[in-house]
Amino acid sequence: MLLTSAFLIPCSLFKLQKMWSLTDISSAIHNWLNQTFNPTWALIIEMVIAGIAVIGLFAVLGLVLVLMERRVAAWMQIRLGPNRVGPFGLMQSMADTLKLLVKEGMTPDGADKFLFNLAPFIAMMVAMLLMAPIAFAKGFQLWDMNIGVLYISAVSSIMVISILMAGWASNNKYSLMGAMRSGAQIVSYELSAGLSILTIVVLTGSLNITDIINAQADGWWVFKGHIPVIISFVIFIIAVTAETNRAPFDLAEAESELTAGFHTEYSGMKFALFFLAEYINVFIVCAIGATLFLGGWMPFHIGHWEAFNHAMDYIPSSVWFFGKTFFLIFVIMWFRWTFPRLRIDQLLNLEWKYLLPISMFNLLLATAVAILGWHF
Repeated sequence: MLLTSAFLIPCSLFKLQKMWSLTDISSAIHNWLNQTFNPTWALIIEMVIAGIAVIGLFAVLGLVLVLMERRVAAWMQIRLGPNRVGPFGLMQSMADTLKLLVKEGMTPDGADKFLFNLAPFIAMMVAMLLMAPIAFAKGFQLWDMNIGVLYISAVSSIMVISILMAGWASNNKYSLMGAMRSGAQIVSYELSAGLSILTIVVLTGSLNITDIINAQADGWWVFKGHIPVIISFVIFIIAVTAETNRAPFDLAEAESELTAGFHTEYSGMKFALFFLAEYINVFIVCAIGATLFLGGWMPFHIGHWEAFNHAMDYIPSSVWFFGKTFFLIFVIMWFRWTFPRLRIDQLLNLEWKYLLPISMFNLLLATAVAILGWHF
C-alpha cells in the first residue's frame, strides 16, 4: 500500500506538470500548423496567434493587477477594499473597464490631434515589444534573441517618447509640466536600472535571457552573487518603481500639483490605454527582475539536496515564473502605500547623488567578483 501511494503521488504530480506545461501547448500548435499549411503561412499564423495571445494577456493582467492594487491598498490601510460588484468585489475591475469603454473620448481644441491620438498607442506598442524576449516558462518565449537584455534596455527607453508626445500635444501646461518631469525622471533612473542589469550580465557573461536563466540552475543570482547582486537588486527595484511613475516617485502624475500630469486631457479609451500601459509596464519590469535576479522559471534548488530539488522540479516552470513576478509586483505596491511622495528635487538627488555612484561602484565590485570567481 505504501509503495502504491509512493508511486501514485509522483505520477499525479507529473500529470499536473504536463497539464500546466506551456511548452507542450506551443509545440502542439506549431506541429499542427506545419502539417496543415506551408511554412510561410504557418509562420504568419503563428505570429497572429502570438499577437492575439499577448493582447489577451494584457487584458487579463489589467483586470487582475487593478484588483490586486486595490486589495493590497485595503490590506495596508486595514479596510475591506472592493466588495460590492460581484462576489468579493471580483467584478469591480470589469465594471471600471466597461465605464471607460462607453465614456466619450474628448480632444482639446488646441491639441495636435494626430500626436494626441497616437501617444497612447505608442505606449501600448512599446509594452507589446517588451514581451518578446521574456521567458514565461521553460522553452516558452516569443523570441529567444542573443541580445535580449540589450533589446529590453533599448526598447524600454522609447516609452518616454509617448509620454512627452502626450504632454506636448495636449496643449495644456499641466500636461506639459508632467511630461517634462516624467522625461527627466525616466531618463535619470534608466541609468541605475541599466547598471543593475549589467551586474547580472557581467556575472553570467551573456546578454541572452535563456543563458542568464540557465546560469541560475544551481542557485538564483540574488543568493549566490553575494553583496553586489543584493545591492543591484535593491537599486533595480527602486529604479524601476521610478521608471514606471509609481508612488512614491509619481511626480509626473501628482494630483495635488498637476491634476493628473501628462494624461490630464485624456478620457475614455485613450486614458484606459495609458492606465493599462502603466500596469503592464509594472508586470514587465517585475518579470525582468524575476528573470535576472530570481532565476525566472528556474525552480528553487539548494546545493546537493537531491530530494528537495527533485520535489521543486515537479512544480511547473510557469508557476515559478508568475509566482516570482507577482511577488515583486506586491513589493512595488507595498512601496506605494508605505512611503510618502518625494519632491522633484529629492527624487533627482536620490538618483544622481546616491543611486548612480553606488551603482557604478557596485558594477566594479561585481566585475571583480566575476573575474576572481568568488560567487557560488
